[in-house]
Amino acid sequence: MSSEEQRPVVRIAPNNPVFDLPVIVGIEEGLFDKAGLDVRFTASYADREKDHAERPIMSRLKEQLFDSGEADSYNVCEWASIDRLERGERSGKLAALRAAVAAQAIVAFDDALQVPRDMADVPVLVQELTGSHYCTLQMLESAVGPEHVNIAAGGLPQTRWAALKSGEARAVTLMEPFVSLALKEGAHLVAASFYRGGEVIGPELTEEQRKAYYDAENEAVDMINADFYKYAHHVTAHAGDALQPSELLRAFVRYKHVDYYDQVLFTRAYEWMKARGLSEGSSQHATIVAG
Repeated sequence: MSSEEQRPVVRIAPNNPVFDLPVIVGIEEGLFDKAGLDVRFTASYADREKDHAERPIMSRLKEQLFDSGEADSYNVCEWASIDRLERGERSGKLAALRAAVAAQAIVAFDDALQVPRDMADVPVLVQELTGSHYCTLQMLESAVGPEHVNIAAGGLPQTRWAALKSGEARAVTLMEPFVSLALKEGAHLVAASFYRGGEVIGPELTEEQRKAYYDAENEAVDMINADFYKYAHHVTAHAGDALQPSELLRAFVRYKHVDYYDQVLFTRAYEWMKARGLSEGSSQHATIVAG
């Protein structure tokens, strides 16, 4: 058997490129190969963009690929990593907090909306049960009170941006590259919140494979931090030709080495979700991987 055939295969279900960038760079720069792993995406970003807002959350591409066993890992926001394992049929592990430290930002063109307190009862477009939804709750609850937070389903980031630009929506929550694009087009920030994401992995990946994977991903993080704009085109590609790589701001996304997810963080996140009816109340399929 050749060394190529002996390398363990790790199949990744794609998320937005801004969150997947360390994996993209790790593949592109041969870092996973060097670590003795065959890491590959199980679908293209074009496939991912075929997801529709009205599709049930567990029928979206990345959740479907993991739940069916066609992918070994994917990343989503911390809260969604818990939710998806809770809803899914396949057991999995919350192995780490992902390398992307990103902002979700409430943006507007409306001069009447300047600070979070201006958002009382104003609809904010999010994609339900994703980072934009959870972060919007956290940004607004203490400012206007939970009863005055008005969440509206707005679909994918590019759909929410289009609704804001057309005037259909007064405020939307976005992440990169759409925050940079919105600011380029004259919108302003009302609020922003940074968050991590959870790395969901299948139970079949061994401890040695996980370590090799994260060591290589951390090398990719170092390369991104050393020359961010060498790789920024992967992120801005999500906005088509509307934003050039050089126009992507550094303020709303950064990358650091992954951190193993511990029980204390899990419990805080899970209790917050349950208090807001964002959990089905059973985490039987979720296991925390200790650091």
